[in-house]
Amino acid sequence: MRKGYLEYCILLILKKKASYASDIISELKDAKMIVVEGTLYPLLTRLKNADLLDYRWEESLQGPPRKYYEMTEKGNFFLEELENAWEEVNLVISKLKA
Repeated sequence: MRKGYLEYCILLILKKKASYASDIISELKDAKMIVVEGTLYPLLTRLKNADLLDYRWEESLQGPPRKYYEMTEKGNFFLEELENAWEEVNLVISKLKA
């Protein structure tokens, strides 16, 4: 279950702007979701291989070039589907808790 919503969280972050892996990890940690690079990189690779993400290299003033991930059109569509599914699950859980 955690893997599923971790993908959702990554896509939500990348919907706002293209991001470097360390920036994604920082934003997840700020949201109290503990993630390490060893978890993030395989997810980013899988999302890239599924054509949900793309990346570009940018020169860095602080070392080697950085890989910035960004959403693809297919990724935006998939995120919409995830958001709809999340709302449905939320509704069911809210009804069960009442």
